[in-house]
Amino acid sequence: MKNLFWILIFFFTIFAQAQNKEIEQTIETFFEGFHQRDSIKIKSVCAEKMILQSISEGKKGTKFEDEKPSDFYKSIATISNDMRFEEKILSYNIQVDGAMAHAWTPYEFYINGMFSHSGVNAFTLFKEKDVWKIIYLIDTRRK
Repeated sequence: MKNLFWILIFFFTIFAQAQNKEIEQTIETFFEGFHQRDSIKIKSVCAEKMILQSISEGKKGTKFEDEKPSDFYKSIATISNDMRFEEKILSYNIQVDGAMAHAWTPYEFYINGMFSHSGVNAFTLFKEKDVWKIIYLIDTRRK
C-alpha cells in the first residue's frame, strides 16, 4: 500500500510538471511573437475574446487601463524596427485547476538595452481541445 502511494505521487508530480511546461510554453510563444513583432504568432496562443488590462504606477499616481486585443495586435505589428525591446520573465508561479490555469510572471522590460520598467504579468489560461489559450492578461508597470 505504501508503494502504491509513492507511485501515485510520482505520476501526479510528472503530470503536473508536464502541464506546467505546456503553460510556460504558451507564455513563451506569446513573448516570442511579441519580440518578433509577430501578431499572428501572439494570436495563436490567445483566445479570441481575450481581456487585456494594465496598472501603471507613476509620478501622477496609479492608472488602470483596458486595451482591445485588436489594438494590441496592431500596436505590436507597427513597432518601428529601429526599436529593440525585451521583456525578461524572471520566474513562473503556476496554479492549475482542471481547464483553468493562472501564471504569475514577474518581469523586467528593456528598450534599446536600457532598463525601462518592471512589474508582474498575471495570465489566466483556458485549456480548450488540449491547447492552453490566454484568456486574460493584466500587468503592472513600475519605473
